[in-house]
Amino acid sequence: MSENEEIKQAEEQYSANSIQVLEGLEAVRKRPSMYIGDIGERGLHHLVYEVVDNSIDEAMAGFCTDIDVVILQDNSIRVSDNGRGIPTGMHEKEHRSALEVVLTILHAGGKFSKSNYKVSGGLHGVGVSCVNALSDHLHAEVHREGKVFEQDYSRGKPLGDVRVTGTCSDTGTIITFHPDSTIFVQTIVYKYDTLAARLRELAYLNKGIRISLTDQRELVDEMVESPDGEMKATGKTVFRHDTFYSEEGLKQFIEYLDGGASQLIPEPICVAADKIIPIDIALSYNNGYSEKIYSYVNNINTIEGGTHLQGFKMGLSRSLKNYAEKNNLFAKLKTELSPEDFREGLTAVVSVKVAEPQFEGQTKTKLGNSEVTSVVSQATAAAVDSYLEEHPKEARIIIDKIVLAATARAAARKAREMVQRKTVMTGAGMPGKLSDCSEKDPERCELFLVEGDSAGGTAKQGRDRRYQAILPLRGKILNVEKALEAKAFESEEIRNIYTALGVTVAQEDETGEKKMDLSRLRYHKVIIMTDADVDGSHIACLILTFFFRYMFDLIKNGYVYLATPPLYLVKKGKEEVYCWTEGQRDEAALRLGKGSEKGVFIQRYKGLGEMSEAQLWETTMDPSRRLLRQITIENAAQAERTFSMLMGEDVPPRRQFIEENAHYANIDA
Repeated sequence: MSENEEIKQAEEQYSANSIQVLEGLEAVRKRPSMYIGDIGERGLHHLVYEVVDNSIDEAMAGFCTDIDVVILQDNSIRVSDNGRGIPTGMHEKEHRSALEVVLTILHAGGKFSKSNYKVSGGLHGVGVSCVNALSDHLHAEVHREGKVFEQDYSRGKPLGDVRVTGTCSDTGTIITFHPDSTIFVQTIVYKYDTLAARLRELAYLNKGIRISLTDQRELVDEMVESPDGEMKATGKTVFRHDTFYSEEGLKQFIEYLDGGASQLIPEPICVAADKIIPIDIALSYNNGYSEKIYSYVNNINTIEGGTHLQGFKMGLSRSLKNYAEKNNLFAKLKTELSPEDFREGLTAVVSVKVAEPQFEGQTKTKLGNSEVTSVVSQATAAAVDSYLEEHPKEARIIIDKIVLAATARAAARKAREMVQRKTVMTGAGMPGKLSDCSEKDPERCELFLVEGDSAGGTAKQGRDRRYQAILPLRGKILNVEKALEAKAFESEEIRNIYTALGVTVAQEDETGEKKMDLSRLRYHKVIIMTDADVDGSHIACLILTFFFRYMFDLIKNGYVYLATPPLYLVKKGKEEVYCWTEGQRDEAALRLGKGSEKGVFIQRYKGLGEMSEAQLWETTMDPSRRLLRQITIENAAQAERTFSMLMGEDVPPRRQFIEENAHYANIDA
């Protein structure tokens, strides 16, 4: 059939009957990523957040104090609260139970009526119905009006009517669901730490609400606090469990985030206002050099900022500048001030509740309501003005920090300009150690950041020169968490990374947000490839710290990866098996040895240099066989705290983290 005939046939077949009408929740199952972001690990955990958000909305309305989340043994999730309970009466228009309406119809819920909820995290009314659509089984239990109501569903469709199964003296909702493995084909296994990070965040953002998380898949040693304050094991095992509760909200959130940094002021400065919109802000200064600001709207993390963040920055800068000028504290300053000077060493959380939020930006997580800017700015300035007047000693410490930041920025600007002059943007040459690829399309190009010249030489020999570039890094790069910005840009290794990538240093835009120009990024895969030992892990952590602090846009856009070279080679005769875990190693040894490890040779790879170029290509660089881990930031606040704690100056928090997590780590022999 010719092309013209195919087109004609297609035109004839395209009729009114070709138009598909997706009823009920079929649209969600057909295009799940449109509703929950993706169908990978991120989307899987998002199902839990959608159900929890309903309970949080009940709490924000004043009807709920406790939320319990349980991971059941089969990876089902049970979320229960002591709110009012989803209404179960007959819906006037739908002629069925309101519970069934909420669970089966998109944009159905009480959040569209401001008499029920003034503000809501589940803004689109699709939350729990989407969870229902994407679960192979969902069980709803409602305690309300002295009765227990229950109903079961499968893939969004009710398996029967709502039924009364008993009586009760409490109120609340219990939703138990199991994700559909035909939708979530990558995994349906929930990560405890991922859920814990979000629930902890919600507890800080909504003070006075108790949120618990229990994992019935994992038994851990029961720990109790002894009279001397130390945690000791009782000898019993219990399900892994955490309870998140905050009496002081964002003040404690700041203290948690800054757990690894030395504070310049004794307690965070708090901003609270509830005139036009509810505003809750906490901020503090530490002796570090980075700026850490997290913004939320109705408990949603606005990772792209927006008008509330802009208002906060304006109010803070105006208040500090006015105070310093009034008290002649900028007299010794030899350079002009920049807005970012007021935020060096700042940790802040900005949370607002907006009745009708307008989101914009690439990920729809940037607040666009213009009226919010002035409201937040005025509230911030008023609270900071009051604090500075009442705490002159702390005020002087903060202003001194700003003066030092401005002086250091002038030095950093010179170092930055040196980096900019050497990038490809200005036509300068590439770093001498870079072995570039011949392909020019960034989407097809990969840059391997390799530890040392030896491994770099092996990688150069083993790579595919058409699209794979190699940049060896000498030793351990600078720990930017402990260094001034000027020191970072003076580092040859860091300058080489900028130059090889062809990107500019992140600059503040008109809204005060730092962004990189990625239009001339030369590689869309930046792969960190280090030895599979303790030193290699440390070097990878240093490189990731640099990307997190100075090239966050690369991580946000999904351009940064970790290579995973094998730990073992198991061999018997001519048969060879590469293994990435001890379990794989033991299984391969028994399989090759036909039930016994006799005659089986096991090699433990300590470094990339121990592999030949053919082995390195086969195991770590060949796109058809390698394992790459994409670096993503699901919870920026948790990542921030971890980087600060592990890479910062203070030792005690790092020691405590190691002691608490040592039983999860693989200690290299």
